[in-house]
Amino acid sequence: MQSIYAMHQNGSDNLEKEEKFLFYSIDNIQDLYLTMISSLMEIGKKEAEFLHKSSLKHLATPQERKPNEKFIKNSIFQILAENNSLSIALENRKIDAWTLNDDYIVLLLNAIKASNHYITYMDNPESSFEEDRKLIVDLFMDVIVPNEKLYEYLEDDKLTWIDDIPLVNTHIIKQLKSMKPIMDDNFTVPKVYKDPEDKAFVKDLFRKTVLNEVELAKEFVDKTPNWDSDRIAEVDTIILKMAICEFLKFPSIPVKVTLNEYLELAKEYSTPKSSIFINGILDNLVKELEANKKMIKAGRGLM
Repeated sequence: MQSIYAMHQNGSDNLEKEEKFLFYSIDNIQDLYLTMISSLMEIGKKEAEFLHKSSLKHLATPQERKPNEKFIKNSIFQILAENNSLSIALENRKIDAWTLNDDYIVLLLNAIKASNHYITYMDNPESSFEEDRKLIVDLFMDVIVPNEKLYEYLEDDKLTWIDDIPLVNTHIIKQLKSMKPIMDDNFTVPKVYKDPEDKAFVKDLFRKTVLNEVELAKEFVDKTPNWDSDRIAEVDTIILKMAICEFLKFPSIPVKVTLNEYLELAKEYSTPKSSIFINGILDNLVKELEANKKMIKAGRGLM
């Protein structure tokens, strides 16, 4: 959707160029994921370095000589550090954002140590996996994700990341919440595509939507008498075109799957009024396409 919107904004009709940028943007989603998850690992390492250096000071205090190591021994840090899937992905994608930008790690670490989550955790002399996991989830959600400096860094690093940050962070939170105290690869780096067919679908949907925009628009423009086509937000028209494209040109995709997918997109990117408008248009359109037998779905249970 973002790629089609960008084409409209730029007045571009270079399908090959925009398609390459689309796949470049999708590939970068994994880099964003790895950058965010590795920030946790680097925070643990940075605090361990700080404690070690403090203990070696000539006039180190008793607390510095024998510091509270509960945070750096958090079991989530250990699981991430020893995870094969994560190590391989970081190496293959050459993710080393924090090597040159460790000032952001220091900034995040300082914010963490000032948080109530951290203070409460460190004050508890007992340790458990559940407490370790809860701390990391809480810190990620309440300290790392909302950090404006981190957001600005991500925005400056790759502009394509902006729309993907909420998606990636939500996925990481779900993964952290589901982690178990078992040293195996139950924590895996998500694939960009489920399989080759998934990537082919992205290409087909992009091309078929762009190449058939006029035809797809006709399906809803005549059915919105109370809405001047010029008044329909461009994002809304793109969502409608993509949904209609799936209805008409992808017989293997169930209607309900398409409806749910694009209603979620509308909620995310459109105004509340627009999402209601899109919902109404698509519901009526499905009934009409079925009645006119213009929408043929192959396979059982696809309607």
